[in-house]
Amino acid sequence: MKIAITTDLYYPMINGVATFSFNLAHGLAKLGHDVVVLAPSITGDFAIETDGRFRVVRLPSIRLPFYPDQIEQIPEARRLFGQKIPQIIYPHGIHVSFYPYPEIKKFLDDWQPDIIHNQTPGPLALSVYRYAKKRHVPIVATGHAYPDNLTAQIRFIGVARRPLNTVVRKYYTTFLTRAEYATMPTQLAIRDLAPKKRRPAQPIEPLSNGVDLSRFRPAKPAKSLYQKYRLPPNKPIILYVGRLDAEKSLSVLLRAFAKLRSQRPALPNSLCSECPDTHLVLVGDGSDRRNLQALAHRLGIADSVLFTGKIIGADLPKIYRAASIFAITSTTETQSIVTIEALATGLPAVAVNAGALSELVEDQQNGFLVPPNNVPAFAAALQKILADPKLARRMSGHSLTVARRHDLAQTLTRLLEIYRSIAKGSS
Repeated sequence: MKIAITTDLYYPMINGVATFSFNLAHGLAKLGHDVVVLAPSITGDFAIETDGRFRVVRLPSIRLPFYPDQIEQIPEARRLFGQKIPQIIYPHGIHVSFYPYPEIKKFLDDWQPDIIHNQTPGPLALSVYRYAKKRHVPIVATGHAYPDNLTAQIRFIGVARRPLNTVVRKYYTTFLTRAEYATMPTQLAIRDLAPKKRRPAQPIEPLSNGVDLSRFRPAKPAKSLYQKYRLPPNKPIILYVGRLDAEKSLSVLLRAFAKLRSQRPALPNSLCSECPDTHLVLVGDGSDRRNLQALAHRLGIADSVLFTGKIIGADLPKIYRAASIFAITSTTETQSIVTIEALATGLPAVAVNAGALSELVEDQQNGFLVPPNNVPAFAAALQKILADPKLARRMSGHSLTVARRHDLAQTLTRLLEIYRSIAKGSS
């Protein structure tokens, strides 16, 4: 099949949508399909790139300085009279294709796609839907995000955030109605963002984003990894992977880690006998990184908190293997690819009972679910796992069981069934 994947967010940006879009393109192309990704240019200019087995069409774009591009490191905030100025404008803003219709029309008319799979409800989608309607090309749409993922990045909207979230939430649902078939990563996300009273007539199916289980799997971490990223050898590591942005609530994780470090040693043979020597490793970058680093200093844990920056490629599965526990405090996850990656590596997890995380972290089975923003409960959950090696091993085994339900191969198989079904129905 000729499959076009359209997205406003794509590599080298690092987020769930960009990761899924890449995994989808790579997986479908590996199965022998002709795949093209249409995404905004990160330079502003139109270009066609070859990425292994598939092509990426970079559409003309302009830079918006009010949202970080998730590619470049965010610089230190400026100071005025000794005080930090709130960061409203970013020097490396996101590139957005506001009207790429002419380029989309020209490329797709020449290529003649069988199906379009749209990943985001942004400006690019409006041109894609216009093209699809005129050319009678069927569309599958996937809803990936909560409104907070967008609005939390826009620092200057203040009290308008709540009504804006309501408007964005309604638009996110409306965007799904324009496709012949829609998916979302979890049933919980469907219930939350597309409740029955607002649900479109089109089917909305829960379908995991999935991860490549041949890549993310348990293994002994390489010694060179510890040197490369300055990881503490032979010490328990609590790991977070993802964007360091406000909606991820990572201040809760830092405060819980500080509380954990202050605990007295538990059983002599437990990992938590070394709780004061436990380290927290945060992999990723984002607009809240400077605030988190400052908080770590105020809490007196800066020497035990490592900010690695973004890690991609072959080193990413390795960093999971060096950890003892995966921790996530975000309340806005429609699924969380990084949590699946952690489970596939055999890590027990501590997560907040919010968003769709409860579909991955089964309380007291492969980890613990705690109430959002509850620092003592989060610290206690981390300590329970560190203090009981038998519990940690049991939870690790169940993490692998959960991860097998989210094999990317299964996701690709189901999507191809959907593509063929609606392509046949439109012919």
